[in-house]
Amino acid sequence: MCGVVGLLLADTESHNEAAQLLFESLLFLQHRGQDACGIATCLSKGRIHQAKGNGMAAKVFQDGARVADLPGFMGLGHLRYPTAGSSSSAESQPFYCNSPYGICLAHNGNLINAPELRRYLDEEAHRHVNTDSDSELLLNIFANALNETGKARVNVEDIFRSLTQMYQKCQGAWAVTAMIAGFGILGFRDAHGIRPLLIGTRPSATIQGATDYMLASESIALRQLGFKDYRDILPGEAVFIQKGGKVQFKQVVEMKSYTPDIFEYVYFGRPDSVSDSISIHKSRQNMGAKLADKIRETIGDEGVRGIDVIIPVPETSNTSAAVVSERLKIPLSNAFVKNRYVFRTFILPGQKLRQKSVRRKLSAIESEFKGRTVCLVDDSIVRGTTSREIVSMAREAGAVRVYFASCAPPLVYPHIYGIDLASPREMIAHEKTREDIAQLIGADDLIYQDLDDLKQACAEAAPKGGVKDFEVGVFCGKYQTAVPEGYFDHLDELRGKKRTVNGGQVLKGAVKVSGPMNESNGTDSFTLEIPISALPRNADPASLLSVSNAPRSPDNREDISIHNIASENN
Repeated sequence: MCGVVGLLLADTESHNEAAQLLFESLLFLQHRGQDACGIATCLSKGRIHQAKGNGMAAKVFQDGARVADLPGFMGLGHLRYPTAGSSSSAESQPFYCNSPYGICLAHNGNLINAPELRRYLDEEAHRHVNTDSDSELLLNIFANALNETGKARVNVEDIFRSLTQMYQKCQGAWAVTAMIAGFGILGFRDAHGIRPLLIGTRPSATIQGATDYMLASESIALRQLGFKDYRDILPGEAVFIQKGGKVQFKQVVEMKSYTPDIFEYVYFGRPDSVSDSISIHKSRQNMGAKLADKIRETIGDEGVRGIDVIIPVPETSNTSAAVVSERLKIPLSNAFVKNRYVFRTFILPGQKLRQKSVRRKLSAIESEFKGRTVCLVDDSIVRGTTSREIVSMAREAGAVRVYFASCAPPLVYPHIYGIDLASPREMIAHEKTREDIAQLIGADDLIYQDLDDLKQACAEAAPKGGVKDFEVGVFCGKYQTAVPEGYFDHLDELRGKKRTVNGGQVLKGAVKVSGPMNESNGTDSFTLEIPISALPRNADPASLLSVSNAPRSPDNREDISIHNIASENN
């Protein structure tokens, strides 16, 4: 899961308004990824400028100060949530390739045939791929198709035909914003509509009668920046917004299904967003109503009467918990106080980090727990780390009995479309009963939402004739696309397995890079892989990971016709 944005202003002489709007849009979408971010902008004659690096948008762009260095009337923004592979700043997006025409691309999703694509690019297309990111593969597959036109300049139909060729080679899920230097902005979505993408418009502030256009992962970014009349890009559909404001939509491949990822509604989307014409707030209200019925079914009327208070685990479950409270006629208490200045624990890249962060993120109001039977409501349970800590905190605060209710069913299968939930063996529900899980998290009883009820909760929030089905493979193992043989093993390898060199133990630095790069904080990151047997006698392995011993790389990476400015020295 990532956040993507694309913007084209009618006024081609705008200095850095595009960068300012893109930066603000990233703040509205920050919940979609806190690992890295970037912005690329383009001047009317095709010069591209970009800044990107690891960290949240406010940090990378110094609370907006850096946008002054990003001139242009159109551009892309990206927020990265780490999926599979490393978290190198070299994999921050947007990605750029100079040939043909100068293309930038920001991608939300995941390709499930990446090894096959990498072989194709190497052996047939002869294109260099510089990172482990599947987004760079997507960019190069598209760029290669464009290159095969053999034209000095392409038109919009050439772009759409090249996209069709790209769809024929790539498998998985994607919502993409892209930019052709000096020409325009492109948006497109996979043939199942798994990852979200919308487009909106607003009147130009400087050119009478002209229109500005923005693409974004969620409607909140469009609405808050004054872009209205937004609509979803449909599965298999593309849109190209040409410099000067001409807009063309094209169904580049047939829609195979209309099945957005249900986790957008369960967890990821902001409650004030609308995705695929479904209000995320309304879908969560429906989840609460159905969960209340499941609680009564599971523990019976007597059990419900014994509950003193319903307590949401903030913040995603707040809406559902309020409806549970109303439907069961049990008081609601926001008895967990959230510290807003820490990361979302699920997004943090590491189990120990997530575990320690739970208590930094939440604290209990003891008077709301002491001597009471409580029912805690959360959006989902993945590894069980957060749930276990929260139950423990409830008991420490004095709760005598703790029920735990999840708005989502048990997660038991890998997520393969751009959300790195966990491998099955890391999921607490894997090969365990409901009673087993309750015991593991320390709850007296555990209630899960049924999958059919979850799907119905979201479908009932859709307008008439709207979305009726969803991507739910993580719950049942039935995915919208065919899964290549060996893909799950490949995914496990990418999920941070320690590598070995000649059978020796591997030492890892901060991140891995496959080429020169720059960091937003001015420091170099690297992966150092050394067999223990090769170390000097009595050597301290940790000393090898210090920056002073790291391989040095240029402060600025200068690609052809691109200017990176994400260095503190600029």
